[in-house]
Amino acid sequence: MSLLRQFLIWKYKHISEQNFIYILSVLVGFLAGIGTVSLKNLTHYIQLLFELDFFKNYQNSLYFIFPILGLLLVYIIKQTWLKKHIGHGISSTLYAISKLNGIIPRYNLYASLITAPLTVGFGGSVGLQGPAVSVGSALGSNAARLFHMNTKTRMLLIGCAAAGAMASMFKAPIAAIIFAIEIFSLDIAFTSLIPLLLASVSAVVTSYFFLGTDILLRFELIDKFHINDIPFYMVLGIVSGLASVYFSKVFFAITNFFKRIESRAKRLLIGGVAIGSLLYVIPPLYGEGYGVINNLLKDDHLAAIGTTPFALDLSNIWIVIGLLLGITIFKAVAMTITFGAGGVGGVFIPTLVMGSALGNAFAKTINHMGLNFDVSESNFTLIGMTGLMAGVLHAPLTAIFLIAEITGGYELFVPLMIVSAMAFAITKYFISHSIYTLKLAERGELMTHDKDQNVLMVLDIDKVIETNFIILSPDMKLGDILKEAVAKSSRNHFPVVNDKGEFLGVIRLDDIRHMMFDSDLYNQVKASSLMHADHGIIDYNQDSMTAIMNKFKTTGAWNLPVIKDGKYYGYISKSKLLTAYRRQLINFTQ
Repeated sequence: MSLLRQFLIWKYKHISEQNFIYILSVLVGFLAGIGTVSLKNLTHYIQLLFELDFFKNYQNSLYFIFPILGLLLVYIIKQTWLKKHIGHGISSTLYAISKLNGIIPRYNLYASLITAPLTVGFGGSVGLQGPAVSVGSALGSNAARLFHMNTKTRMLLIGCAAAGAMASMFKAPIAAIIFAIEIFSLDIAFTSLIPLLLASVSAVVTSYFFLGTDILLRFELIDKFHINDIPFYMVLGIVSGLASVYFSKVFFAITNFFKRIESRAKRLLIGGVAIGSLLYVIPPLYGEGYGVINNLLKDDHLAAIGTTPFALDLSNIWIVIGLLLGITIFKAVAMTITFGAGGVGGVFIPTLVMGSALGNAFAKTINHMGLNFDVSESNFTLIGMTGLMAGVLHAPLTAIFLIAEITGGYELFVPLMIVSAMAFAITKYFISHSIYTLKLAERGELMTHDKDQNVLMVLDIDKVIETNFIILSPDMKLGDILKEAVAKSSRNHFPVVNDKGEFLGVIRLDDIRHMMFDSDLYNQVKASSLMHADHGIIDYNQDSMTAIMNKFKTTGAWNLPVIKDGKYYGYISKSKLLTAYRRQLINFTQ
């Protein structure tokens, strides 16, 4: 008997299910913290290598070369070793929750851990938050599988891992819990809140143990909130919302462009040259961009902008504002090109960089327009980050609490709420879902807080399709139908299919009941003259479970045929679908 089996038997006898979930949540939080710390350290060591004096002498030229080299290394690893697709961390996790019952392949435990530091460390303009969530979620999923936990617990532990990754990254445990609830649509109940809390705290303690008090975003709130600044915050909310729409549109446009290029090598070549050129012209786009954020928070815009290849007069504030707006505009472009070229990373931190540059440029514009206003540039930098986070990620609560925790207080809570709400509302008006969820929502694969919708989403169509129907050919005569089909089947309807496998119609027992005992018709009447179109047809490849349920509702039918790749595949009965729905609903609510 294996040690694991012995442990499971002991656990069953001595530890309640709920207490074991608490223990697992602490373990998952610890592992997610370790994963996040490893990502940060590996990336940091790669970046330290390029800070040697030898490299500093050719810094601007190397801004062009390093990202291409990093993308090439990631390409080689993917092609020769992993040989698997590495999706965006949060989107892939959401897909696993909604369509794979929370089962995440084991290779996700190490895939992002290797490729993300190479992408970011060599200058790819993406973040580490997405990969951290990917690694943590894989840990949560596989820990649940190892200890034979049910589907609902597995999904909860994935949420715990995501919260742990966020908490460890930013040392913001409250924001991490809200992030898991808001992004992964977890139920807000006491039974799920405690594991999230334990995982978040465990991850933060782990981060403090390995990294000490060092934090990514260093800021101490000095300037107070002034009620007279509210109109400016409202304008910033509008600007942030429009910038979020721009960010999302650029992301999908460039992503679709690269998807049309079938060869991964061509994507690498085109994307590598493009990102290298961008970073050569705008060095602040290099890597994640924490340096930009921290320098702007310290009111040091010269350090944030760095050394450009052009002889610009940085004593001219309007040139500085233009450069900051350039960072705002092109960070989204650089990030998406990095993804398109095959890089591995996240969206979260580039969003913060873009928001910080926008907020700082906005404050500088107010202060130098000659209107006799003097607003806090560091505060507006923070609030700009909130606006972009709320808009791009569709996570207004996460945005509010993350910035509130970073500042160490709630002095800016009012402007945080104003800008976050306005940016989210404007973005939501133009784009229904976030970058993480739009494609999933379009395919009907997005988990939400709607329980009925979630139950339908996780139902497996293959488990409700019945294929044991006797198939008729259109030339089949009535006598043969009675002998070969009616007499041998307990069903009351029979699909008519041609030689190519295409569904032509259906014959129901009621259609032939009045002529069943008229032997004169046995050789005269064919199936083609008896069949009729069904009330509706289900497309296996296109219709979601929600669409299937709606077809039953609109047609009033009890059975509907299923077509797969243009050919007849089987039938779905309303009774079997409702039975499967009720069973799954019990799993969601118990």
